[in-house]
Amino acid sequence: MAACLCPLSEMHSIRTVLEKQYDLDDGGQENPTTRPESNGSNPNSPSTSAASVMVMRKKVERIFPVYARGGLSPRSDPVGYSGLSLGDKIWDSVRLEAKCEAENEPILSSFLYASILSHDCLERALGFIIANRLQNNTLLETQLMDIFCDVLVQNRGIKRAIRLDLQAFKERDPSCLSYCSALLYLKGYHSLQTHRVAHALWNQGRKVLALALQSRVSEVFGIDIHPAAKIGEGILLDHGTGLVIGETAVIGDRVSLMQGVTLGGSGKVTGDRHPKVGEGALIGASVTVLGNIKIGEGAMIASGSLVLKDIPQHSMAAGIPAKVIGYVKEQVPSLTMKHDASKDFFEHVAVCKEGKIGKCKKANNEYSI
Repeated sequence: MAACLCPLSEMHSIRTVLEKQYDLDDGGQENPTTRPESNGSNPNSPSTSAASVMVMRKKVERIFPVYARGGLSPRSDPVGYSGLSLGDKIWDSVRLEAKCEAENEPILSSFLYASILSHDCLERALGFIIANRLQNNTLLETQLMDIFCDVLVQNRGIKRAIRLDLQAFKERDPSCLSYCSALLYLKGYHSLQTHRVAHALWNQGRKVLALALQSRVSEVFGIDIHPAAKIGEGILLDHGTGLVIGETAVIGDRVSLMQGVTLGGSGKVTGDRHPKVGEGALIGASVTVLGNIKIGEGAMIASGSLVLKDIPQHSMAAGIPAKVIGYVKEQVPSLTMKHDASKDFFEHVAVCKEGKIGKCKKANNEYSI
């Protein structure tokens, strides 16, 4: 993003003008009469309003040149621009958080305006953010913004998924401060949404472009997801570094994947050769799952495991190779993010093995082996 070259005092005054232009009145609708006025003029006259808008746009283009080049200037439709009358609570929260951050950290006000506050919906803001993170000398940010916004705005399934994913990051990642911070900074979220766009392009037959996006995500974020892979909604890619998901992999809804997870093939076999992860599963850090095998719904794979066989529903697996060592109490472990077996559990397992007991249970029946 281009640097802001204007004095900080001027940036504050322009931000004030913009806030007046787009603030909502008490009725929940944008107030079209709240515009900068010149002395002695009629604020409601078309000429005065048009002149004010033109002055504002020229100042915006000078302060935010990258945004201006993107062709995503605020729309003239006040209802469409506000984004609030549509009842999108996630987008409302993102905008409110961005406004608060701009007040708390004035040095970020131009960044927050260009990334969030200048856009009329979550889809366009997301398209702008990931386009600017992935752009290079050959894939220009304006081209990428056109691609991303076209897919994100038109695809109803993706519109729903990007919001459920944002909720997943906010609710399951304890280091995530807000919806706004997840949208702006978390590369796991950016990689996942870029994959959703690449997957849509792949299904449209635009496979070369989809692979180009996959390549850029791998270069920039260190996350490699084949565009043909099928991924559900409400997904958390926590950290994401080193994550690899193969071409025929399928991931159900509400799954949480930690860093370093590999859902890969087991050789040169063609066709359906990658893992299938059931809804609500939790896969810990640096887990490797190889081959066309199934991870059951609600299963938990402990960190560092190597999975080569199917894992039953709601079971806990650990080891190299991974074995079922118990059953999880939670129906949806991906929501709890407890991806390690407790010391008490492993001590219990060790006692059972030393006593050569084929099957034992804890007093409360929480675990069984």
